[in-house]
Amino acid sequence: MRPAAAVAIVLSLAGCREAPRLPEYGTVPAFQLTSQTGEVFDSSVLEGKIWVADFFFTTCAGPCPRMSAQMRQVGKRAQDLPDLRLVSFTVDPEHDTPEVLAAYSKRFQASPERWVFLTGPVETLNMLSFDSFKLGRVDNKDEHSTRFVLVDRRSRIRGYYTSWESGVIQQLVDDIRSLYRESS
Repeated sequence: MRPAAAVAIVLSLAGCREAPRLPEYGTVPAFQLTSQTGEVFDSSVLEGKIWVADFFFTTCAGPCPRMSAQMRQVGKRAQDLPDLRLVSFTVDPEHDTPEVLAAYSKRFQASPERWVFLTGPVETLNMLSFDSFKLGRVDNKDEHSTRFVLVDRRSRIRGYYTSWESGVIQQLVDDIRSLYRESS
């Protein structure tokens, strides 16, 4: 066999290999909070959907506006995936009322059908952030996580993405697409 032909065969076989499956880090339990529209948001609407979560607060002068802009980028880059949802949880529920969240969401041109901003009892938000997502407590809003969390159609956490890392948005979108292929 010619060396060029052997190399071509090896390269073609290497390209056929499936990408490694994303790990599973735990499951997000059912929850109910209040959305930016003022309506009760029941997590059951996320069943069967892939979603990305983050934690923020509207008066944040640090990483939050950048993270929200990055979430918007994720939504734009994956706009061809109709079942993708973006879920932003406030870490300042005393200030971030539905009205405040609605105004904030408009800054980022968020469609409530696709990107929901949630508030509710601090106990519920703590349970989600600390116990479910393993990101830390929300008691001190200035120390909240700056990570995005990828959740699959069965509410399993499949990835963590540090918002300030180079290339994070592309990696997140690539992994979202990987989950779509995995579940199709």
